[in-house]
Amino acid sequence: MVQETATAREPRDADGPGTRASEIRRHELAAFLRHRREHITPEQVGLPRGRRRRTPGLRREEVAQLSAVGVTWYTWLEQARDIQVSVQVLDALARTLLLDSSERAHLFNLAGAVDPVPGTNCPSATKAQRILLDQLEPIPACIQNSRYDIIAYNRTYGLLLGDLDAVPPEDRNVMLLCCTNPDWRTAIVQLEETMRLMAAKFRASMADHLAEPAWKMLLERLTTESAEFRAAWERHEVVSSRSKRKEFRNAHVGTLAVDHTDLWLGPHNGARMVTYAPADEDSREKLEKLHTIALERRGA
Repeated sequence: MVQETATAREPRDADGPGTRASEIRRHELAAFLRHRREHITPEQVGLPRGRRRRTPGLRREEVAQLSAVGVTWYTWLEQARDIQVSVQVLDALARTLLLDSSERAHLFNLAGAVDPVPGTNCPSATKAQRILLDQLEPIPACIQNSRYDIIAYNRTYGLLLGDLDAVPPEDRNVMLLCCTNPDWRTAIVQLEETMRLMAAKFRASMADHLAEPAWKMLLERLTTESAEFRAAWERHEVVSSRSKRKEFRNAHVGTLAVDHTDLWLGPHNGARMVTYAPADEDSREKLEKLHTIALERRGA
C-alpha cells in the first residue's frame, strides 16, 4: 500500500499567514479530484460496472483501492480536510484518475508539491542540446539524467528499441522500459545481463539520492512490477557507468551492433548524452535506413 499521512494537522490560527490561501487550495484540490473521479468510467480502469451503480464515474472506495490508500484518508482529501499528501500518493492518484500531463501538473500544484516525475520538456535539456541530438542523426542519441529518465532524444533513438513516442512521458525511463516494456525487452539481445548491469548501476547512482522521493518511487515501482529486477537488486552488486558494445534486434531493420558512449553534460553521474555509434558497416547502413523510416513516420 502507498504510504500516506492519515493524521489531520493541528488547527491553525484562522488569521495566520497563508491560512486562507491554503484553504482555497484544499477546496480546489477536492473539487478537482471529485470532478476527475466522476468522469472516469469503471471500464476505463478495468472494473465491472454492475447493475446497481448510481455514482457517476468511480466511487471513492474504488479510487482508494486502485491508488492503494485508505478510504477514510481519500474521503478526507475530497472533503478538503487539512491533511498532508505525499508525492507517492499524488503519483498514485494521477495514475488511477488517468490524468494527462497538464492535469497531473495541476494536481501537484494544488497540493503544493513538486512532481518528481520528469515531463516532456525537462529544463535540463537545453535548446542547443536538442539541436545537437538532431545533428547526430543517424546515430541514435538521447539525454538521460542520473535516474535514467529519458528527457530528450532524436528520431533514430526513438525507434531503436521500440516506439518511444508512444510511451507516456512519465514512463520514459530506461530502467522501467527494460523491465516492463515488451518492445524494449524483445529488442535487447542480452536482456538478462543488461538488467543485472543496470540494477548494479542504479544502486551505485542511488547512493547519493537515498532520501529523494523520486528515486524511492522509481525503486518501489521497479521492484513491484519486475521480479527480474527484484532478483537483480537483491544481489547488491554495484558497478559504475562504462562504454560497452551492445546488440539490438530492431523491428524495422533487424539486428545491429552499436558502441555505447556516455558524454557527460555536468558533474560525473549527473545528466549525460547517450550515443550509439554503429560498430560496423552493416550496422551503419541499418541505422541510416532506420533514420529514414523515422523521418517518414514523423512526416519530415
